[in-house]
Amino acid sequence: MAQESALEPSVKKKKRPRELAVVNQAGCTGCEVCVEFCPVDCILTVPGAAHTQHQKLVEIDLDICIGCKLCVKYCPWDTIEMIPGDQAYGLAQAWTSRSVLGDAEWIVGSGAEVVESGPLPLPGSK
Repeated sequence: MAQESALEPSVKKKKRPRELAVVNQAGCTGCEVCVEFCPVDCILTVPGAAHTQHQKLVEIDLDICIGCKLCVKYCPWDTIEMIPGDQAYGLAQAWTSRSVLGDAEWIVGSGAEVVESGPLPLPGSK
């Protein structure tokens, strides 16, 4: 049996960060400052509830977030918080009102409105 396990390929699991960034969309203005500083592009823009062409929100794809804390540091509205990994998905579910991550496990059943159009382009891009 020892030989069988030696033949099996070793699968390394991705180490999850201790804390993940979670946006409280109730305080988000859609200024997108956080988007500029994210090194892994895990922050997505979501159309706002009203005036969708002019109002935006952001959300963080927690499956991509590396916990670097840059978005928290640079958010001028203090609406992004670092949450322990075991609590982040539940809190994100409660704080997300609109999402473009319709297939994400933490969005399904959350009551968040899943927006089919998005993420929105960054200002100045085509």
